[in-house]
Amino acid sequence: MAKLQLRSVVKRFGQVIVCDGIDLDVEEGQMVCLIGASGAGKSTLLRCINLLEPIEEGEIFLDGHDIAVPGLDPQDVRGRIGMVFQNFNLFPHMTALENTMLAPRRVRGLSRAQLQPEVEALFGKFNLADRMHNYPDQLSGGQQQRVAIVRALAMRPEVMLFDEITSALDPQLVGEVLDVLLMLKQQGMTMVLATHEMGFARQAADKVCFLKDGQIIEEGPPSAVFDTPQKDATKAFLARALK
Repeated sequence: MAKLQLRSVVKRFGQVIVCDGIDLDVEEGQMVCLIGASGAGKSTLLRCINLLEPIEEGEIFLDGHDIAVPGLDPQDVRGRIGMVFQNFNLFPHMTALENTMLAPRRVRGLSRAQLQPEVEALFGKFNLADRMHNYPDQLSGGQQQRVAIVRALAMRPEVMLFDEITSALDPQLVGEVLDVLLMLKQQGMTMVLATHEMGFARQAADKVCFLKDGQIIEEGPPSAVFDTPQKDATKAFLARALK
């Protein structure tokens, strides 16, 4: 059984269908990259998985249990499915360490003393040990995004979602954030990414899904999607994206 399964997921905003009957399987330890033009539905799909957006139709299964049923406590699900956004969303009046410990202290009910060794170890793992006591405006964009990833990991999630996390970064900072994703992949983290980084998707993904108009038009291993796409829409998108 796949770790994460979507079945016929539909999301509308008014009369606009943003996710149009999406089916997706994500195996444990897989990195799945969602590609497609802006407005294709990638970000909304991630927000539906994390229950930030309710779906109108369909099912979302985590370990075989439907997490999209009405009335389910979304906080429990968000403890198991972490999400990192394009914007870092760090509290400016808190240090990196304080930002990271806030949610797990509240949700996991741990004291600062209980949590701090675990969080400090995460900062060390991502080469941020000397930045723990800095405030966000004292950090580069790449460092802020890595802190945001550490903050999500401090919740001990089973699945991580990443929504265009390099798009707000200067080009020279993109690599250090992508390196974090490669490290997580090596550690066996299950991940779903919306990304415009085609080279990274080709290199690192286990599966690539091309979205257009709220549907997964084509999916498969990177070698198949990038080198021998079957659909005209995929070919047209890649011809533009890989220029």
